[in-house]
Amino acid sequence: MKAYVFPGQGSQFTGMAKDLYDNSPIAHEMLERANEILGFRITDVMFEGSAEELKQTRVTQPAIFLHSTAMAKCLPDFAPGMVAGHSLGEFSALVAAGAMDFEDGLRLVAIRAGAMQKACEMNPGAMAAVIALDTARIEEICAGCEGIVIPANYNCDGQVVISGEKEAVELACVKMKEAGAKRALMLPVGGAFHSPLMEPAREELAKGIESTVFKAPVCPVYQNVTALPSTDPETIKANLLAQLTAPVRWTQSVRNMAADGATEFVELGPGSVLKGLIAKIL
Repeated sequence: MKAYVFPGQGSQFTGMAKDLYDNSPIAHEMLERANEILGFRITDVMFEGSAEELKQTRVTQPAIFLHSTAMAKCLPDFAPGMVAGHSLGEFSALVAAGAMDFEDGLRLVAIRAGAMQKACEMNPGAMAAVIALDTARIEEICAGCEGIVIPANYNCDGQVVISGEKEAVELACVKMKEAGAKRALMLPVGGAFHSPLMEPAREELAKGIESTVFKAPVCPVYQNVTALPSTDPETIKANLLAQLTAPVRWTQSVRNMAADGATEFVELGPGSVLKGLIAKIL
């Protein structure tokens, strides 16, 4: 069974989706429609913007979503047996699986990006990647640190990203290294994603989700919060909102997809981050 996976923030690059825009009438129409919906020419930033411009949350999230969903729409034989997306990628997965329309998905991603940007400004935080330390030990160290710091992304065995208040994350990094982590590296991100520091974004995102029409997807969507397949629109909505402040259980999601019959994983979107993670997980 073929599983399609969709990347999240960090996969962007200058020139992203330009080949699709130039060579596919479907992608061209989607991207031009996105310029209208967003109220600025995001394609200009995607095709020619600097790394710094592309890194802005309000640009990055819709840009990656657009690249991913355009790829799915352009595939002539797109018939997923199951889908999943990493963080932001979950929105791309839901659109690809027919749980919401492309235009509604883009509007929701724009709302999410704006709300998260405001939350970052209200509650400045940090994230760090912890390499080669037992997951249970990482959880234990986070729980024992003063302040807010939690595991935010279970990316693969030996790679967990932690998130929270800057001082708490820095302290956790010291303790991780003392516990034997190969590396505990602060990441160049704008805030503490997938942590309680994103709570200020909840109300705005909740309104956006409630005003969006969700349908039953054509295949199961393995959601970040539970790592389990969902097909019920109300469950999907609740998990999508919870994802804002909860960890991305990517390792568990991929293992569950494989256990449920996935024999091939196809990454749709910029870059190949998930391809590398899946190779390590399975």
